[in-house]
Amino acid sequence: MEIERINAYNDPRFQEKALRQHGCFLADGFPCEVEITGENTAVVRLGGLPKSREAYEKLIEAFRFYGEHITRFFDETGELIAEFPPVKLFPVNLMEIQPSQFFVDEEKLRAIEPFFHTGAELKIPLLRYGERYLSCDGHTRLYLAAKRGFHRVRGFFTEENEALFEFAEEAQKRGVKTPLDLKLLSHEEYEIQWNRFCEDFFASREENGKR
Repeated sequence: MEIERINAYNDPRFQEKALRQHGCFLADGFPCEVEITGENTAVVRLGGLPKSREAYEKLIEAFRFYGEHITRFFDETGELIAEFPPVKLFPVNLMEIQPSQFFVDEEKLRAIEPFFHTGAELKIPLLRYGERYLSCDGHTRLYLAAKRGFHRVRGFFTEENEALFEFAEEAQKRGVKTPLDLKLLSHEEYEIQWNRFCEDFFASREENGKR
């Protein structure tokens, strides 16, 4: 089954709330949603996709790649379809977080601003980074939290990824050492600069026999 995550915030095929949560996917071309409904719960909607255990498992796996703090999943009838061990969330000082990205998309920032109210809403996947933490995702939200003067968010530890440590090293070379240092770019410029860096980075790793 081919799963594609939708990163846009406006798409008539999906509900707005699910889009804001990055819980929208195309599964073999069918629009599907995983919508967070509580601290650790979500409902999975397959839409027109034929219902099967594989479909549920693949969507949940794709969603939990960066949403591991969600551990209980239900179908639209309220039946529990998957449950995982609880994930411990802990408070983190924003200035203790080293971004693994350099830029923020101005269009994405505008899309989330009306729905973002407190630092406690942020649940960020993290890695240990010396005496600090390395953020694996959620950089737009981290940037907004820093700009609004929030001091703490909530984090959870995720599986280590060697490439992210290299991203962090590059971020530091560019002067990006906290979420406040992330550079705001227009959507067009973000697409050009970030995509170009990622393409060059992974091409270089491939040449050197890394994955």
